[in-house]
Amino acid sequence: MTTWRQHLHRHPEFGFEEHQTAAFVAEELRGFGFDEVTTGVGGTGVVGTLRAGTGNRAIGFRADMDALRIEEQGARPYRSQAPGVMHACGHDGHTAMLLGAAKHLAEHRNFNGTIRFIFQPAEEWGQGMQAMLDDGLLTRFPMEEAYGLHNMPGMEVGSFATRPGAIMAAEDNFEIEITGSGGHASQPHVTSDALLAGCATVTALQSIVSRGTDPAELAVVSATEIRTDGTVNAIASNARILGDCRSFSPEISKSIETAMERIVAGTAAAHGCAAKLSYKRVFVPTINDPEMTQHAIATARALGPTDANTAPMGGSEDFARLTAQIPGNFIFIGNGDSAALHHPSYDFNDAALPHGAGYFARLARRRLPE
Repeated sequence: MTTWRQHLHRHPEFGFEEHQTAAFVAEELRGFGFDEVTTGVGGTGVVGTLRAGTGNRAIGFRADMDALRIEEQGARPYRSQAPGVMHACGHDGHTAMLLGAAKHLAEHRNFNGTIRFIFQPAEEWGQGMQAMLDDGLLTRFPMEEAYGLHNMPGMEVGSFATRPGAIMAAEDNFEIEITGSGGHASQPHVTSDALLAGCATVTALQSIVSRGTDPAELAVVSATEIRTDGTVNAIASNARILGDCRSFSPEISKSIETAMERIVAGTAAAHGCAAKLSYKRVFVPTINDPEMTQHAIATARALGPTDANTAPMGGSEDFARLTAQIPGNFIFIGNGDSAALHHPSYDFNDAALPHGAGYFARLARRRLPE
């Protein structure tokens, strides 16, 4: 598994560009003696099917394969050989762990039923799982429940953490376009200043959480970028505000959008400008099924310390698109004292590999007992 992981780390590929990675995964699965290996699912996804016994139940295990557009820092011998691209989130480790479980289960087949091993592209975009679903993932490869995991820096290697219900947030992106008349910087009185309207809008957006959301509900509204004409001696005729919202329920997401529409239109009008809002839902919240979560907890506890009611995280996860269709569980696994996810000096901890592979293998036997 360490050899696989470091090979994948050397050759990272961005979302929907994982051609080498997918070919590597498919070759390994075929070498393990899998019953079926299907490539090109949702673009560059791979699904391996393994059967044993006479059982007619099927479960799914998922790993993500894509890397990030980040220039790697550090001098490790298996450093990324792709300029400007690196495995800064540990998807190389997730793929290697699931390959380890696949090899073990193919050799022993000590379960009764069907396991779908799902190697997903483009998780970081929030588009890969939907692409696989649109390509018939659940109709071509039927399964009744699904499980995934993600490494977590700061958690002890060999430890696990999960919870029933919402565990990771939805991510919505917004773009606000404000249009004014602009003009010479010495004559603001004959202009309508799009930048001033934009600054007032950014400030007003903060009231969505502080005054428009139940304090018991988690919500985040962040304006992350503002752009204008870019002329130093001119009043801006347009301003563009981009940002990110997080929540754990569709109702809160909708209430944020509704409030934002009101604030954007009203603030622009107060400054003599016009405005347009584009609001897109990129990730849905990751919701753990209570029953599946109990099986995940029991499996993890047999392997190491397990937090069975960890706090929800504001980050988002594309696995949620699958568990919105079938019940499942998402669990965190310790990566030890490493750099943070998405940091240029991050590296997956190879010591975690047997714990992740063991988790999947044990969970297969629990959910598909002989």
